[in-house]
Amino acid sequence: MVDYCVNPGCARPQKYLRDGRIYIFDVGSVQGDPGSKCLRHLEHYWLCGSCSASLILVQDGAGIHVAPRPVTVR
Repeated sequence: MVDYCVNPGCARPQKYLRDGRIYIFDVGSVQGDPGSKCLRHLEHYWLCGSCSASLILVQDGAGIHVAPRPVTVR
């Protein structure tokens, strides 16, 4: 379970799922015995409401990190 905001500058404890945003990333697949199914490894991350207003989580070749939310023009 997710316990704290993943933003290193915040680390607010998670109390309610309605506050903020949960991200789920596939961080790798594990192959068991030959001929068996490939098992996915999913990790859950949470950004609190304050942080999720201006930040998002992204996954790239370097891992998972916090990035500024893209500006949208209305």
